[in-house]
Amino acid sequence: MGLFANFEISGSAMSAQSVRLNTTASNLANVETTASNEVDAYRSRQPVFQALMGDYTRPGEVGVRMLEIVESDAEVVRRYDPGHTLANADGYVFSSNVNPVEEMANMISASRAFQNNVEVMTTSRDLLLRVLSLGS
Repeated sequence: MGLFANFEISGSAMSAQSVRLNTTASNLANVETTASNEVDAYRSRQPVFQALMGDYTRPGEVGVRMLEIVESDAEVVRRYDPGHTLANADGYVFSSNVNPVEEMANMISASRAFQNNVEVMTTSRDLLLRVLSLGS
């Protein structure tokens, strides 16, 4: 692993956490959305990541890569409200399956992970600058 691998690893992790934060924000923005049928109801989305563990045969592959964003298979909320403009013929309205408490915890976790990677990059930079100053 090269001298600058810390920057590559932390940079890819920061990008991953940025995707996670954006996905969480999208989920929170759709907490109260409704639909007239179960298929059209918003479902919570979560990114799936893969850790890239570089070795001597693949020296450039280190860090984190996003594989996909998956939708939750949890049931959407079905509520009887025949007066609602989106109520179906049976009087039901379908709401998203987003759990705002889980999403807030996810947001805090992603934010802290992002901050940790910023700290790793800052520390690596400071250490490299100290090594360079030893030569002068």
